[in-house]
Amino acid sequence: MMSSGDIRIVTFAHWVIRWRWPIIAFSLLILMVAASGGRYLSMSTDYRIFFSDRNPYLDAHDSLEKVYTKDDNISFIIKPGSGDVFTPKFLSDIRDLTQASWQIPHSRRVDSLTNFQHTFAEGDDLTVQDLVIDPDQLSPSALARVREVALNEPLLVDRIISRDGTTTNVTVTFNRPDNIQDEQPAIMKAIRALAEDFRDKNPDARVAITGVMALNNAFFESGQRDVMTLIPLMYGVLLIVMAVLLRSVSGTLATLLVIGFSAATAMGLAGWAHVKLTPISLTAPTIILTIAIADSIHLLVTLFKEMRGGATKREAIIESMRINFGPIFLTSLTTIIGFLSLNFSDAPPFHHLGNITASGVMAAWIYSIFFLPALMAVLPLRVQPKETSTSSAMIRLADFVIGRYRTVFWTMSIISLAILAMIPRIELNDQFVRYFDSSLQFRTDTDFASKNLAGLYGVNWSLPSGESGGISDPEFLRQADDFSQWLRRQPEVAHVATLTDVFRRLNKNMHGDDPAYYRLPEERTLAAQYLLLFEMSLPYGLDLNNQINVDKSSMRVIVTLKDITTIQLARFSKRATEWLETNFPSVAHVQPISPFVMFAYISERNIHSMLTGTLLAFMLISFTLVVALRSVKLGMISLVPNLIPAGIAFGLWSIFVGQVGLASAAVAATSLGLIVDATVHFLSKYLRGRRERSETVEGGVRYAFSTVGTALWVTSVILIAGFSVLSLSTFKINGDLGILTAMAIAAALVADFLLLPALLLLVDKAPRASVGADSEQPATSAQAKVIYT
Repeated sequence: MMSSGDIRIVTFAHWVIRWRWPIIAFSLLILMVAASGGRYLSMSTDYRIFFSDRNPYLDAHDSLEKVYTKDDNISFIIKPGSGDVFTPKFLSDIRDLTQASWQIPHSRRVDSLTNFQHTFAEGDDLTVQDLVIDPDQLSPSALARVREVALNEPLLVDRIISRDGTTTNVTVTFNRPDNIQDEQPAIMKAIRALAEDFRDKNPDARVAITGVMALNNAFFESGQRDVMTLIPLMYGVLLIVMAVLLRSVSGTLATLLVIGFSAATAMGLAGWAHVKLTPISLTAPTIILTIAIADSIHLLVTLFKEMRGGATKREAIIESMRINFGPIFLTSLTTIIGFLSLNFSDAPPFHHLGNITASGVMAAWIYSIFFLPALMAVLPLRVQPKETSTSSAMIRLADFVIGRYRTVFWTMSIISLAILAMIPRIELNDQFVRYFDSSLQFRTDTDFASKNLAGLYGVNWSLPSGESGGISDPEFLRQADDFSQWLRRQPEVAHVATLTDVFRRLNKNMHGDDPAYYRLPEERTLAAQYLLLFEMSLPYGLDLNNQINVDKSSMRVIVTLKDITTIQLARFSKRATEWLETNFPSVAHVQPISPFVMFAYISERNIHSMLTGTLLAFMLISFTLVVALRSVKLGMISLVPNLIPAGIAFGLWSIFVGQVGLASAAVAATSLGLIVDATVHFLSKYLRGRRERSETVEGGVRYAFSTVGTALWVTSVILIAGFSVLSLSTFKINGDLGILTAMAIAAALVADFLLLPALLLLVDKAPRASVGADSEQPATSAQAKVIYT
C-alpha cells in the first residue's frame, strides 16, 4: 500500500518519463546559462583573503603598515657554488641584481650587501655610502675590509649575509598594488627572469625565491596545479569505481553527466557571483563530483535491482524514484546545511568552499530527479534478471548483526569510546609555509632559505615612546635596546633589526670611529641630531620609514624567526609579553604583528567561529531528521551514528598524526552533512519495511540491508575514494580535509552497518503499525495500482 506522498512521487515520475526530451533539453539550457558564468572566475593572489574583516590580527597588521611601510617583499636567497660570497665577480653580480631589482614593477626598496648604507668617520664628517661601490676593482685588502664590516654588522648578519659568509640575500620591498591579482603574474615573471639571468652568470649558484610575494604566488600555483591534476584524477577514479560496481555503460555515462553538470553549474554560479578562488575553494569541484554521485548511485542501484527482479525499465525508474525521492531530498538538504555552516568560518575561503559546494549539491539533486530519470528513459539499458552476490552478502551481514546485536552494540560502543578518548591528545599546530607540498618551488626555496640564512617567518613590535621625537630619549632607547637584546637570546630568533643598532653605530662614528663609543647616545639632543644627519645622507628608497614613524614617536623592532610552529610562536609571544610587562611597562600592551602571527592564530579563531556554525548545523540537521522520520525516538537514535564518525576520525588522527591545523574546523561541519546521508537512507528503508511490509524490527533491519546496503556500500566507497584524492593536493589544508573526511565516512559506514541496526534492535520496540506511520491517509490498493500503471 502506497501513501499519498508516494502517489505524488509516482505521478511525478510518470511526468518526467513522458516529457523526457524537453526535460533533457531544458537541463542542457540551464547548464549552459549557469556554466557561462565561469568566465568571470579568477584566482586570488593575496594571502589576505584568508582573513576576514573582523580578524583583529589583520587589523593590527594593516595599522602597522599605515604607520610604517608595507611589508610585501621578495627575497633572492643566493649561495655561490664556491661557498664564498666575498669575491669580486660574485659581488659584482649581486650589485647588478640589486640595480635590476629596482625595475621590477611596483618595487620601492631594494636591500642587499652591496647597497647597505655603511657609515664611518672622515675627520669631523659622517660619511654614508654603499658598502660595496665598485666590486670589480676591489683590492684584496678592500675585499677583506668589506668582509669584516659585513660579518660584524648586526643589521646584516643572519639577515643579508650568513655568519659563515656563504649565503646572501637581496630583498625587494613592494608597494602592493590595489589590483594585485592582475599585477602578480607580471611581478613574478620579472622576478623569475632576474633569477634566471643570475643563474646564467653563476651556473653553480643556488638561487631561491621566497617572501610574501612568493607566498601569494604559491597560493595561485597550488590551486592551478590541483585543478589540472585532481579533477581529471577524480573523474578517472569515479569512472573506474562506477564501471566496476554498476557494470552498466548507460548508468556510468548518465552518472558522469550528472556529476559533471553539477560541478560546472556550481562553478559557473560562483563566477556569476565574482568569487575569488583560492586553493581551498578550488577543491569544490572535486568535492561536488564526489558528493553528487551518491544521488545517481542510489537511483541506479534500485533501478537495476528492480529490473533484475523482472520489472521493465519504465517500472524500475518509477519504483526507484518512489523509494529514493524522499531520502535523496533529505540527504541533499542535510549536506547543504553542513556546507553552508562554513559561512561561520573566520576564513573567507571556507565561505566560498561551503557556498560553491552547497550550490553544487543542490544542482546535483535537481539533475538527479529530472535529468537522470529522463536520460535513463532514453538510453538503452539491459539488465539480466538475477540476484546479485552483493545483495546476498548484505543479507548475511544483516543476519550476523541480528543474531549478535547485543555483542555488536557493546563491542562498537567500547571501541568508539576508546578512540574518542584520544581526541584531547590532539594539538592545534600549524606552519603556514608547510601548507604547501614540497613539490612546489616556493616550499623548497623557503626551506632552503630557512636552513641557510633567514626564512619567511617574521614578527614586528611597534614600540611607542608616547611623544613626538620620543625615540631619541635615552631611557626609551635603553629599554628598547634591552628588549632587542633579550629577543636575540631567544632560541626561536634568527635575527633582530632594531634602530638601537643604528644609534650605536652613529655614536661611534661621531666620536671618530672609536670602538669605546659603540653604545647608545646619552643625551636626547645628540641622538636626535645623529639620526637627522644620517637620514639626510641616505639615498632615495633606503630611508628609515620602515623602522620609524613620521613624527618619530614610535620605532619598529623587526624579528626574523627560525622555522617554528604556531605552538612555539605562541610560547615565544607569551614570554615576550611577560618580559615587556616586567621591564618595559609603558609598551606592555604592544602585541607581535605580522602575516605569520595572523596565520598562527587563524586555526584557533577558525575553530572558535566554527563552533557556532557546527552547533547550528547539528541542530538543524537533527530537527530535519526528526521531522522527516516523524519520530522523535528514531531521530534521536540517528544522532548516534551521525556524531560518532567525525569523533572517531579525530581520535584516529590523534593516534597516528597528533596535530591538526586550519582544516580541522571545517571537517566536523562538512562531514556531519555527509555522514547523515547513509543513516537517512538506511532508516528510510527500515521504516518502509516496517510500514509497507509490516515487518518486525528484525525484518525491517533485514529489509534495509537488502534494499539499500549495496547502494550505501557503493556510495561510501566512492565518497572515500573521492576525498582520498584530495590527500594528493599540493595544499596541506586540502589534504588534511580530504583524509579526515574520508576517515569519517569510513567510520560512518561501519557505524551504519553495525552500530545503527544493533541500536534499533535494542531500542525500537514500537508496534509495527505505528512505526513511522504517515500522517496522511494512505491510498487504497486500487488507487495505487491506477497511479503506478
